Amino acid sequence: MAGMEQLNTKHILKFWLPLAGTWLMMSMEGPFIAAIIARLVDPKYNLAAYGVAFSFALIVEAPVIMIMTASTSLVNDFGSMKKLRQYTWMLNAIITAVMLILIIPQVFFFITLDLIGLPENVAKLTHVATIIMLPWPGAIGFRRFYQGVLIRNQATRRVAYGTVIRLLSMSSTALGLFLFTKLPGVYIGTAALSVGVTMEALSTRVMVHSILKRLNATHVSKPKADALDFKIINKFYFPLALTSMLTLGVHPLITFFIGKSHMALESLAVLPVVSSFVFLFRGVGLSFQEAAITLLGVNKENDRIVYRFATILGIILASGLIITAVTPLSNLWFSKVSGLSSELTGLALTPLLIMGLFPASTVLIAMQRAILVKAGRTRYITTATIIEVLTIIAVLYFSIIHLSAIGVTAAASAFLTGRLAANSYFQFKISSTKYSK
Repeated sequence: MAGMEQLNTKHILKFWLPLAGTWLMMSMEGPFIAAIIARLVDPKYNLAAYGVAFSFALIVEAPVIMIMTASTSLVNDFGSMKKLRQYTWMLNAIITAVMLILIIPQVFFFITLDLIGLPENVAKLTHVATIIMLPWPGAIGFRRFYQGVLIRNQATRRVAYGTVIRLLSMSSTALGLFLFTKLPGVYIGTAALSVGVTMEALSTRVMVHSILKRLNATHVSKPKADALDFKIINKFYFPLALTSMLTLGVHPLITFFIGKSHMALESLAVLPVVSSFVFLFRGVGLSFQEAAITLLGVNKENDRIVYRFATILGIILASGLIITAVTPLSNLWFSKVSGLSSELTGLALTPLLIMGLFPASTVLIAMQRAILVKAGRTRYITTATIIEVLTIIAVLYFSIIHLSAIGVTAAASAFLTGRLAANSYFQFKISSTKYSK
């Protein structure tokens, strides 16, 4: 599509809206599960355990998060699909092994009790919840690989259909366990997540079958020099995987610093609720990355319309979050929808306002990454992530250790400052970047 016809806003919307819908639907998972946990016994402890368990799962899955970007960019025939699929299977095996090591009691409680300093009851809840999340990382790698193939072949609606199946599976599991069992809230939440993403992975594989069949039917063996191999994949993908690992690997450090902060337990309980609400807005921005990779023209013929679309999108998303933060809508969301106590609702309002610009910075970084991926300059993405992570750690350290800030407020400030630092670095690199064919 890109490079073959002049784009307009209608074309972009038609291609991107299913992806935006996918991310928006995924964004609803966090608030939904947090709302259920908040309505069960000991919500403060269970919300804190859920936030930590989910952070562990995100860290373990980090190496496969960018597989969708890789398959969108690299899978152009059956041979390249098979080679990248083998690569994905190897990554899935590694991260599942890491998850198994993590849940060994001696390892897990050393991390959560000795290093992070969680209360013992929260650590025990987190351990079982992490065991329940065991299928999560591998299922993520499986479905993101095939979603990239769907996007590459203009089948973005099928990606959205898979997410509908995920949400239905997740919500029915959560509601069933909520209504008919007396399990702790964190167990219900993590079980719902695992079931949902597993069903999405399986349904995505079914929906990609016709495309794989067509690729196989038109398969022509390439000369060895032109074929995709592990060396080419590694060169392209390693910086992307490292980016994800750095981005998500900072979560244990955030948990560590919050554990040392003022109002530590309350902050651990509130952070996943605030983060999941902000993700409703920034997730839509993240969805534009794969669309931009596909739509940007080889000779920059589509750049202006794509940039203009991204600018308008960022303004709309940031405005929506800021308006929510400064009006009674925020109090309504946290107290009535999320079910937080008045104490925790009050604690959530300031970090929400601090994160007001985060959706706009997310759209910007999605565009910046797309340009660099299109150019094959993925190493710059890793450098930007290092800058972002170091900035987050520096802000957390200074605000919590030296200013005695409330943990969740310090975390929100660190997230925004780190992202803006990464945006700034990218601006120095983008101007001289040319697309690689």
